[in-house]
This record gives sequence, C-alpha cells and structure tokens, in this order.
Amino acid sequence: MSEWIPFKEGDYIVEQAFLLAPDESAVLLEDAVIRVFQNRQGQRQMNGSGRVINVFLVSLLDEHNEIDLVLDLGAEFKYLLKDPILKGGKVFSPDVKSTLQFLPKEPWTQIQEDEFETLYARLNFLS
Repeated sequence: MSEWIPFKEGDYIVEQAFLLAPDESAVLLEDAVIRVFQNRQGQRQMNGSGRVINVFLVSLLDEHNEIDLVLDLGAEFKYLLKDPILKGGKVFSPDVKSTLQFLPKEPWTQIQEDEFETLYARLNFLS
C-alpha cells in the first residue's frame, strides 16, 4: 500500500471527515488528522485519528456491516476510504467524544469536488 499515497511523510490536518453508511447516514469525525510515514521496508503508509461521539458510531455499526470514511483535506484533496479499520474507545455516554483511530485496508479513492458536494448534501448526519 505504498504507491497510492499522494503525500510526503508528515502530519496533515483534515478539514472535514465523516463516517458514512450505505444508507447515507453519517457521523462527523472532529479534529481529524492523518499521518503519512515510511515503514521499515521504506514504503509509505497512512493512519489517522479524530474525535467521535461513540454512541453515533455504534448506531451506524448496529445497522451496517461496512462503514466508509470520507476525508476532505481541502481544495481538490477529497478521499473515500472503503471500510477502514476503526479502533475506538468504549465510552457510550451521549455527551462524551473519544478518539477514533483509522487505518485503510485498501487504497483510498479520490472524490471530485462536485461529487463530494453532491454526496455531502444527501447525507443524514446523526445528532
């Protein structure tokens, strides 16, 4: 998974991030960042984290087996991560946000700006 990462090593702030279910229900991921790094074999890899209200994430996972992640890094840098690995806390109070870590299972797909806007307009964000 090294050739698909279009960024140099470093930490990148994500302008907008959200978890997305097939029925277009979604949950915001706040204060998201991604980290691009080289592994021991010299291949670029990526992981990231953000804050989420776990109760909303659990609601998505109760209804759907696969949850995707959309990352907006600004300008034309918008990406879809299909069914990433998600690791989060176990706090289920509706008022508590916890850190959610994510790792891609496969290369991310770039989303064109107009497609992103159309998708975003259709989403039903849990609140």
